[in-house]
Amino acid sequence: MISADKPEEQYLKGRGAQFNPHNHFLAHSYVKEHSEGIDDWENENHKTSFIIGKSKTIINKVTSPDVGMAYSLNPYQGCEHGCTYCYARNAHEYWGFSAGLDFERKIIVKKDAPQLFKKFLERKGWNAETISLSGNTDCYQPAEREYKLTRQLLEIALAYKQPIGMITKNALILRDLDILQEMAKLNLCLVYVSINSLDEKLRLKMEPRTTTVRQRLKVVEELSKAGIPTGVMVAPLVPGLSDHEIPSVLKTIASCGAESAGYTIIRLNGAVGPIFEDWLRQNFPGRFDKVWHMIQSCHGGTVNDSRFGERMRGEGNIAKMIHDTFKLHCRINHLNLKRIHLDSGLFSIPKPQLSLF
Repeated sequence: MISADKPEEQYLKGRGAQFNPHNHFLAHSYVKEHSEGIDDWENENHKTSFIIGKSKTIINKVTSPDVGMAYSLNPYQGCEHGCTYCYARNAHEYWGFSAGLDFERKIIVKKDAPQLFKKFLERKGWNAETISLSGNTDCYQPAEREYKLTRQLLEIALAYKQPIGMITKNALILRDLDILQEMAKLNLCLVYVSINSLDEKLRLKMEPRTTTVRQRLKVVEELSKAGIPTGVMVAPLVPGLSDHEIPSVLKTIASCGAESAGYTIIRLNGAVGPIFEDWLRQNFPGRFDKVWHMIQSCHGGTVNDSRFGERMRGEGNIAKMIHDTFKLHCRINHLNLKRIHLDSGLFSIPKPQLSLF
């Protein structure tokens, strides 16, 4: 891990992780453990690079009962948003990269995603269960401005009448309001916006390349006005850092038109643990011990609990207080009054258009 007392000028602003932890899938790799000996270290290019990837399939079956989705679709692997807590960081190791800076700087672009999506939808026996965009990394991250894969996927979903669930923290989703409105008229889409704090200073530190809090609230408002079922994931809540904002967050999102809200408590699995620990020490040194111990208290004395049913909500007194506060303020703000079920009965494979010549 990079030394916590490294000079301020060495802090990589605009990045969440500050180092590349070891990829445990690789037998031979090297990492920068300390800031000393900088002259002997080969400095890396800090710019983001995009790698065109190929996949056999683009749809993943989700087996976890905790995440509320049956299938996920991710056109990008890695995410330039740089959220320090992101559980998807660990998946970057499967591609031979680190879960740290590599996750934010080496983005895999699945250009064949639209073709693979069509192929999946046309397979025999598909029953049009809801597919979630951004089950892993944000489908509206900065790369989407150039590659427009998410928009292509939505166009296909509308053509096939395939129900889609989405979660994002980027205002770029408003670009696709035209498609989402058409899908909403047919009860084919549901959007969740991720907002875990209204504190812009905290957002900038914890999620350095994401849309501002104000912009996310605008997204909730615009989607709601357009008739698109919209909710907010207040996730992850960090005990001792952001959990006190639950009442204000829920009141604000309700005033913007959100119909529903959910939450998770932060858990630091795999390489995310040392990445977040390093970030917390450097950005909140005076509060580190308190926050770290509160996270541990929610996971049986560790910072991660992999048990289904417990890992997202936590256990113990602090987790119960968070649960009770969240439930109370959802009721006060009239959130989660109804459960939205998307329509899978309209699904059909479009007939190919015959040539006029």
